[in-house]
Formats: sequence, structure tokens, C-alpha cells
Amino acid sequence: MGKKALVIGINNYPNSPLHGCVNDAKEIASLLKNNEDDSKNFDVRTEYDIQSKDEVSAAIKDLFSGDDEVALLYFSGHGTSRDDGEYLCTPDCSENFPGIKLSGISTWISKSKCKNKTVILDSCFSGGMGNNPLMADCAELAKGVTILAASKSNECSVECNGHGIFTSLLIEALKGGAADLLGNITLGSVYAYIDKALGRWEQRPVFKTNVQEFISLRNVKAPIECKDLKALKTLFSNSKDCILLDPSFEFTNDPSEKHAYKKPYAIKENVDKFKLLQRLERVGLVEPVGTEHMYFAAMESKSCRLTPLGQYYFMLAQKERI
Repeated sequence: MGKKALVIGINNYPNSPLHGCVNDAKEIASLLKNNEDDSKNFDVRTEYDIQSKDEVSAAIKDLFSGDDEVALLYFSGHGTSRDDGEYLCTPDCSENFPGIKLSGISTWISKSKCKNKTVILDSCFSGGMGNNPLMADCAELAKGVTILAASKSNECSVECNGHGIFTSLLIEALKGGAADLLGNITLGSVYAYIDKALGRWEQRPVFKTNVQEFISLRNVKAPIECKDLKALKTLFSNSKDCILLDPSFEFTNDPSEKHAYKKPYAIKENVDKFKLLQRLERVGLVEPVGTEHMYFAAMESKSCRLTPLGQYYFMLAQKERI
């Protein structure tokens, strides 16, 4: 079992061509194939300017066949909404047969044996994906399904500067903008990243999920080493603890340095501990108490403590979740 992705981008619509969808698909495919360290991520199949409903349907059905750990569908192209529901449009669309019905894709997914089924759509009216046909405002998702759509079921999705606005943000999120301190990027963090970037007067992304835990879509270099995060549980006795500091923690407070220094002079054990605390401070997990900088907290014999985010990662370290 592994991770596979189907990435579809369609510009070549005979009556209303688009300009950024193939660019969108190529960029997303490139990001999904490998993690930032170039390690293998998704096994990606790409389809650019695929022309017929039958071809698109066959590719999507093939994606969700099997029992893979993760099956991910990305689509960038036209979408439409009719009285009978929302559709992904294909170049051979007609008034009576506009393309692939979103509720039909939901049905295929519900029958899939893949553990995690992910759908990311950058098309107009794509927020209708997963809705109950009889109750338009109610989502109905099979277990293990997550949907991230560019716009609500009654909204259009916009292109700008050679990319869809939604996918432009998705790309930056996958490059690391939505990563946590371990370097993991999940659909939940991607949605939060995109949601904050789009104002209330712009197209609104839609997020729906029925999963017990988020999987990582992509991994990037973490801003801090995992061993430093794990050290939280040994540095602090509890989440509300403060560590008392003094000048012996500051490595520059040494007689060999050409500036003022004070007793107690730098002690290697304390210096190593303080450098770790400073690394934790740089990523927002630790803060000095009673002063703005960790340096002065040491030189003025003050203290430092965990931030609310630090308390969260302290809890994860205690429970061996990292």
C-alpha cells in the first residue's frame, strides 16, 4: 500500500478556454511527487487537457480502485452548477451533459477501499462536492474522506497571473507555508492557511472531512530539530514551570571575551541548556519573563517559560506524540 495522486489540469475548452489550469496541475504534481528533501512522496499520474468525460471518469475510478493508504484527486478546470447538482466540466461538454457530476464522484469514493480519500478541486461551484443531493447544505462523507474546494457551491473560482487564486495559495502552503514545527503539512493546516489569506469578499474555500486523524500531504524541513522538541519534557517539570536563569547561562559572559562580564561566569552545562532554550524561543515555544530578550533574562538573573504553543508541544513530548 502507498500514496497515489491523480492530477488533472484542463485549459483547452473549445468555447471558453482557460489559461492557468495546466500550470496549476504541473506545479501541484511536482510538489506532491517529492518531499522537500527529495524523498519519494506520492506516485503521481498527470492528465493535462484531457478531452472527454469518459477519459476523466475512467481516470478517477482508477485512482480510487485498490486499497492504497492515500488516494488524492486534484482537478483544475471549469465547473458548473445546474438544478441537478454541480459538475466538473470536460472539453466535450454539452448543455445536457456538462461533464462529471460531483455526486457521482462521491459515490465512487464511498465504494473505495483506499484508507484515505482526498479531493482537492479548483473549479467553480466546487464546494458542492460531498453535499447530500436532497439536503444541499448538509455534507455526507464516507469514512476517510476529505474535500478541499476552491469556492462555495454557489461561487466561481478566479484565475490570476497564470494560476487559480486558490491553487496559488495551495502551492505556497505545500512549499512550507502550512507546515507545523515538525515540517508536516496536512489538509487541515492547508485549509487554515488558505482561509486566512482570502477575505470575506473573495471566493471562500470549503473544507469537509470525515477522518480520525490528518495525514501529511508533504514534508518540508522543520524549523527546529525533533530532538529539541522532545527535550521540552526534560527542560520543564510541568507546562507552567519557569526556568531560573543567571549570567552563567550566557556563553559570552566569559573572561576571555573582550567586553564586560559578571559572576557566575559561563558554565558549559548551562550554556548548552540556554542555547537549546534560545532555539525553542526562536520558534515561539519559550519566552523570557520580565524582559524582551533571552540574553537579558540570563544576564539579569530572570527566568523563561513556555508559551501557550510551547505548552502544547510540551504535552506532545510528554505523551511521546513527537
